[in-house]
Amino acid sequence: MSSVAVLTPESFAEHRSGLRDEETRGGVPEDEAYIPTYLEAFPPLPEKGTPGEKSSELTGVWNKIRPIKSSVITQVFHVPLEERRYKDNSQFGEGDEAKVCVDIMQKTGAHIELSLAKDQGLSIMVTGKLDSVMKARKEIVARLQTQASATVTIPKEHHRFVIGKNGEKLQELELKTATKINIPRPEDTSNQIKITGTKEGIEKARHEILLISAEQDKRAVERLNLEKAFHPFIAGAFNKVVQEIMQETGARINIPPPSVNKDEIIITGEKEPVSQALLRIRKIYEDKKRKTTTISVEVKKSQHKYIIGPKGNTLQEILDATGVSVEMPPLESSSETIILRGEPDKLGPALTQVYAKAKSVVVAEVTAPAWLHRFIIGKKGQNIGRITQQLPKASVSNGFHFK
Repeated sequence: MSSVAVLTPESFAEHRSGLRDEETRGGVPEDEAYIPTYLEAFPPLPEKGTPGEKSSELTGVWNKIRPIKSSVITQVFHVPLEERRYKDNSQFGEGDEAKVCVDIMQKTGAHIELSLAKDQGLSIMVTGKLDSVMKARKEIVARLQTQASATVTIPKEHHRFVIGKNGEKLQELELKTATKINIPRPEDTSNQIKITGTKEGIEKARHEILLISAEQDKRAVERLNLEKAFHPFIAGAFNKVVQEIMQETGARINIPPPSVNKDEIIITGEKEPVSQALLRIRKIYEDKKRKTTTISVEVKKSQHKYIIGPKGNTLQEILDATGVSVEMPPLESSSETIILRGEPDKLGPALTQVYAKAKSVVVAEVTAPAWLHRFIIGKKGQNIGRITQQLPKASVSNGFHFK
């Protein structure tokens, strides 16, 4: 058995007194020899000063110790069913999606876990260092999600600010939004920048590019910090109101998309058009803030997607029909609280629509042992396919976990 020796002030003094003179002095003349005390040889750990006292400086090696911060982060991403590139659920966990994830993990060093939601969308959890997670996210978006594209028009002379020194700004923007951004070459006269990625990624990239352009715009620039909860009224259903203001005034108005949690609305253009647009936006904001009220309702989290609708269209339809804004909690949040904001006499009809959409699809769970799953699914999904053919309005999904 091993033992541990404990050195105390008494044992240290006894040990020192038992040494021969030449051992304690190390061959140095007696008047030059110095034998440290126990406290000098083994300084105590620093103690916290009493309240109100000024803490003394740490001494010795102890003041070099610093807490170690973890550099590992975890982020969760969601891929809706309509944006999944591979939709063959019979092979989930072992098909193309699994192979893609293994390849991404090997390329980036990040750890990826997949799970299939009840609506057949994907939840993807990525763990690793920040740089690895961001690279993995970009790969996931490019390879597991269907891609859309859009263009944003800014003055040609502002393109170089989007690119940044040695292309660093552009790389950072692509990584941050998980998109591919194509900027026309200098000899190309086009002032349109093409963005490819998911709908949410495109919205974020477009917003950031317009902000960069606004910073460089030497004409009139107005920044309005208006509560984000009232942005839907300023934008209008399907952006009808803000498009109308821009068309009538000639000013450019940049409202952050729902996925960007910012209050700031930026208006750019000639001085007079900017002033006109500013007045109209303020009028809408003050009018809605004065007239509207809110109600909160609880709806099961699993039903939220039916209220949001494909690409948020159902929320826009409710706003268009009733003038009421429906504020949903983030997908990654566990909250089930939905906030309706509008004029009191419009809240009732809007609430009726919210409940109708929430109940438009019913989810039922059937519990079966894991070993039965492959028999239920059938070879190449034949059994599930037969059920969904017989019941075209129903969908069947199975939850899996991949590491």
